[in-house]
Amino acid sequence: MTTNGDPEHHQHLTIFDRDARVNPLCYSGVTLWALGYPDQALKRVDEALRLAHTLARPHDLAFVEFFAGRLLQERREARATRAMAEGLIAISREHGFSFWLAQATIERGAAIAEEGRKGDGIAEMLEGFALLRAAGPRLQYLCLLAKAYIETDRFEDGLGALTEASVIIEKDVWCDHEAEVYRLKGELLLKQNPSDSAEAQSCFRRAIEVAQRQSAKSWELRATTSLARLLAKEGRREGARAMLTDIYNWFTEGFDTGDLKDAKALLDEFGAN
Repeated sequence: MTTNGDPEHHQHLTIFDRDARVNPLCYSGVTLWALGYPDQALKRVDEALRLAHTLARPHDLAFVEFFAGRLLQERREARATRAMAEGLIAISREHGFSFWLAQATIERGAAIAEEGRKGDGIAEMLEGFALLRAAGPRLQYLCLLAKAYIETDRFEDGLGALTEASVIIEKDVWCDHEAEVYRLKGELLLKQNPSDSAEAQSCFRRAIEVAQRQSAKSWELRATTSLARLLAKEGRREGARAMLTDIYNWFTEGFDTGDLKDAKALLDEFGAN
């Protein structure tokens, strides 16, 4: 069967008042990022954005802008994430989309925290959480909140967010941010008590194990970078270099993204010593 590209031709193909082509583009975008293809992921979401603007349907546009913001956040593009979130906040207020408003508020808060205004970002994330509570907390957002808490030495609050995330993991069969929960717990423990690295190391290894089980190369890279940094500080530089080189060399794209730049910087540091 053949179809054409005219949006009017597809008006009857809807899912929850969204054009049926929007869902697969958005979900495949964030999936491609997790699998280790950040540039292909961006192309897929850009395609969804173009489609949503062509359709000019508020539900489609809000849905796509949410996923675009999520992907930009994973790519660690804080400024672009904030801009996308602000666009979603505007359309949500205009059309009364309270669910998307809550998520956009959290996304913008996380971006603000990433840009350096930690206190303002945390406050905005908490505002978004208050709006989202009726729908239940999202694992992704608990990770973003925990990260901001860790970076501001609010360890009790960070542990609280990660504990809440762990409860979600225990209930759900598939958790796309599970590896990040374990990695962040390791980072929290290490920052809280740098002299006691055994438990942090265990968390990093668990994160890597989960990522490998899910074939999630981007999560694996992030966790391996954390573990390699810790092992190097303990004098196990060669082992750290070998494991980080292995996962870094797997990638064929996305070398301008934050995680790959961090990994490359650490590898360069290993090579310089």
